[in-house]
Amino acid sequence: MGLYTDHILPRCIACGMGHHKFAKQRVRAFEHVSGRVLELGFGAGHNLPCYPAAVTEVLAIEPALVNRKLARKRVEVCPIPVKWVGLRGEEIPLEDASVDAVTSAWTMCTIPELRRALCEVKRVLRPGGALYFLEHGLSPDPKVAKWQRRLTPCFRLCGGGCHLDRAIDVLIRDAGFEIHDLAHPAFAGPKAVTYLYRGVATPRG
Repeated sequence: MGLYTDHILPRCIACGMGHHKFAKQRVRAFEHVSGRVLELGFGAGHNLPCYPAAVTEVLAIEPALVNRKLARKRVEVCPIPVKWVGLRGEEIPLEDASVDAVTSAWTMCTIPELRRALCEVKRVLRPGGALYFLEHGLSPDPKVAKWQRRLTPCFRLCGGGCHLDRAIDVLIRDAGFEIHDLAHPAFAGPKAVTYLYRGVATPRG
């Protein structure tokens, strides 16, 4: 932890993630979200304008405390109540079966213990609830995947723990979810960072 991790990097990410091309993907990913929503990696609040009117409350998990300041204006103008509830996806301070949906956008790449976080997601979801995700990760193209594996150590170091080579769908299924409507929308940019996973996952069993 330090100046770069705590202050510089979150501001750089907030600036980049505010581009309109990200918003278009968010709207599509979260168009059917409703009720009480837990958001993993709230960041600077860029998901807020993309939630439908059916969302009644957003509970924010966000490790970078400076993002509370960066998100302030978006929170203030948002008609949906927002409550900061925790710092880590691996330790969600909510009761069992207490939320209707969980959302995650460009977040699973950085969660240190992703399987543990996904188990926490399963725990807090109410029966019939779902995880709505929009993530980047491992490409099926062997050449791109090779570069993703080469670059990941550097990205982890300078990008707040970002993994370019996580197979998001495999990790979600291995944590006990069934995935519905999985899509890989085209996204402009370097191939190593733009292979997307968009879908909905529900707990098995």
